[in-house]
Amino acid sequence: MADTDPAELERQIERTRAELAQTVDAIADRVSPKRVAERGVAKVRANAEHFVAQVGDLVTGAAGPKPVRLDGEPEDLWADDRPDLAPILIGVGALLAVSAVIMLWRRRRP
Repeated sequence: MADTDPAELERQIERTRAELAQTVDAIADRVSPKRVAERGVAKVRANAEHFVAQVGDLVTGAAGPKPVRLDGEPEDLWADDRPDLAPILIGVGALLAVSAVIMLWRRRRP
């Protein structure tokens, strides 16, 4: 016969209610707009950091291994023909910053 002790059944019901309450709280926390926005910001921040690191490597020239020179090779055979991207990237960054300031100023203006 099944365990029909009323006190044991009440304890099981209370335990199940507590577990269900924790599950509902976890779901509500996960789908709350604040948490969704935080996860989105964290993802954008991680992608931006990765992009900045790649651009930094490109600008500094650390974007790959340097070729090995063999004896007798001319010096200019492996010359670095990359253009200087630093001024362009600085200009793009300044343009983005000015655009963001203008957008914020327009939003706050009555």
